[in-house]
Amino acid sequence: MEEVVKKRMLSIPEVKEILSKRDVESMDQIQRWTYDYVSKFAKIEPKAAKKMKQDLINQCGLTEEEAVEIVNILPKSLPELRSFTFGWKKLILSETLKKILKIIDENS
Repeated sequence: MEEVVKKRMLSIPEVKEILSKRDVESMDQIQRWTYDYVSKFAKIEPKAAKKMKQDLINQCGLTEEEAVEIVNILPKSLPELRSFTFGWKKLILSETLKKILKIIDENS
């Protein structure tokens, strides 16, 4: 069993990038299911996902977890964005929400 060296939040495109470097035949069942899932649901390229995640953290003050959620969902409108940021239980100003949408638009 491998030792966990570091934990970090990964977006769906980042997971797809990591798993695509492995031979599918050498994957266990859970890895195959995960690879199948991320292959179907990755909406942008890994490089764009990494940049978007960093921009959301640095420019919008989001946590890494919140930024990954945004990258995975890629909301297209303020109402859609508000629908799940509401669950974060912190106030996000409309100006910040608009900045988030701009970053999404620039990177996807």
